[in-house]
Amino acid sequence: MATDVSQAADFYATAPGAVAARLVRERLARLWPDLAGQAVLGIGYPAPYLRLWREQAARCVALTPSQLGIARWPAGAANLSCTADEDALPFPDLAFDRILLVHGLEAAENARRMLREVWRVLKDDGRVLVVAPNRRGMWAHLEHTPFGHGQPYSPGQIGRLLADTMFRVERRDSALFLPPTRRRLVLRGAALWERAGRRALPQLAGITLTEAVKDAYAAIPFAPARQRRLVHAEAA
Repeated sequence: MATDVSQAADFYATAPGAVAARLVRERLARLWPDLAGQAVLGIGYPAPYLRLWREQAARCVALTPSQLGIARWPAGAANLSCTADEDALPFPDLAFDRILLVHGLEAAENARRMLREVWRVLKDDGRVLVVAPNRRGMWAHLEHTPFGHGQPYSPGQIGRLLADTMFRVERRDSALFLPPTRRRLVLRGAALWERAGRRALPQLAGITLTEAVKDAYAAIPFAPARQRRLVHAEAA
């Protein structure tokens, strides 16, 4: 069962959620340190992470798939948020330089159709970054966090899924070696948990991060696109 955006918002409002978001943002910032002047799309529940680039990007859009509900940006964030069908994104072809999927792939009703739409709206030199729960990690198996809902993936499964939808994997990373706990003593040692886990047990990370580029020369035909329908949009 996929989480919904209200559950995700509630989690990120807690101390464990704030720590988890900070740890994941640190890895995202290493992969994409500077997106100045670029058009960025986040799909799933990206609000805790798009803040990395909100001030520097030319355009920053958060899209929540309609089956997850309606998400809103925090007050004062001058960006667009919208809700639409995951396999009929309400954007023209080649609209974005970077696309972040977080709480998106594991919640997808049809992951391949969603990734084909991502391919369509991504520029030819664009990049997609998939953040998904690692099926071997603890976070995928505890439902009190949004990473414990939906379909977890191994890095190899994500790579094959991306290849099947005309992307080429460029880089991989991982995060959340910290146990999914509310204990303050453990949360205070989050940086130590991350360093130790990355060195000793990298395969047990809570999430995987996979960056891929659009393979514009792949010869896989697309299924006919559905009529695109914007369900909800608002400027925060």
